[in-house]
Amino acid sequence: MASRKKPTTSTRTRGKDANPRKFKKKTSPLVIDKIEYVDYKDVDLLSRFMSDRAKIRNQSASGNTVQQQRDIANAIKIAREMGLLPYAKRVSSSGRSRPPRDGDNRRSRDDSSRDGSSSDGSPEDKNLEIASTGEGAEFDDAVETEEAEV
Repeated sequence: MASRKKPTTSTRTRGKDANPRKFKKKTSPLVIDKIEYVDYKDVDLLSRFMSDRAKIRNQSASGNTVQQQRDIANAIKIAREMGLLPYAKRVSSSGRSRPPRDGDNRRSRDDSSRDGSSSDGSPEDKNLEIASTGEGAEFDDAVETEEAEV
């Protein structure tokens, strides 16, 4: 008797049909706006492909094809060299302060400004220093004599 062979197709198929969940690929802003040529001088367009820290977004996040992503990346790099786009941006922190270190004797900036011990270089501070040292007395005398003449 001839034995019947089972079909060779297995339940574990790999390929396009392997994932039963279908997802729609994100469409590129270049396709939506019908842009054929990516110009490095078009900062508004290029900034749409950059993160808030000025990093170039990847292909899957932006929805570009391989060629579009290559053109965008090259245009951003040229615009950075020309000074049209930043290499990096600083993102402001939420203002959380760290707890003090063990044995840290340093004062914070707020404490030193309350004492008046640190000078920020403002003109009022310099006038106070001059008045306390007695320098500039000749200038004060010259001002008084001009006021007397007027």
